[in-house]
Amino acid sequence: MQFFVDTADTNEIRELAASGLLDGVTTNPSLVAKSGRDFFEVLREISKLVPGPISAEVTAADARGMIEEGQRLARIASNIVVKVPLTWEGLKACRALVNEGIGVNVTLCFSVNQALLAAKAGATYVSPFVGRLDDIGENGMHLIADIKKVYDHYESLNTKILVASIRSADHVREAALIGAHVATIPPAILRELVKHALTDKGLAAFNADWARTGQSILKR
Repeated sequence: MQFFVDTADTNEIRELAASGLLDGVTTNPSLVAKSGRDFFEVLREISKLVPGPISAEVTAADARGMIEEGQRLARIASNIVVKVPLTWEGLKACRALVNEGIGVNVTLCFSVNQALLAAKAGATYVSPFVGRLDDIGENGMHLIADIKKVYDHYESLNTKILVASIRSADHVREAALIGAHVATIPPAILRELVKHALTDKGLAAFNADWARTGQSILKR
């Protein structure tokens, strides 16, 4: 499973990209607004920090406007993927942009039917929001499992499931077990994935035992 980071904070992205474990980035208007920086400047910087897909979202509500904005965003860098909403206008824009060879991430997906429409429109990615479904008493990961099952039925559907609105490390684990293609993860949660109490306990014991030997690997 690929790991994308869900942020527009270039300092965070730079640090996480240095690990070599980051496959891409997703942004949205809210995340860019938090950065307080120019939209295009932020996207240009991110596209240089991470060679993988960088999702950049349109703001128009009609298909024509989305297509024009998507074309403009795609010119920023070769790894830009245009995000459009899962509406009829968004699906029309998706088809048009894909026909031009532009990658598209159809976002704000909350049902299997929506995911099926996105795939039929040729989306590169579909982004189901698991956390927001959990917030209203539904099980977001059940949606991921259902979408995966439907997509697996049809070889002609090549859309990748990009699990979004991740709220915990458990969401990442469940997405991986289901077989989702991508998880886009907030930086804090991405860092949590490495943590386990037994790892910390074991490392402390190893370090204590090594200190008692009085030796050094480098000083020989």
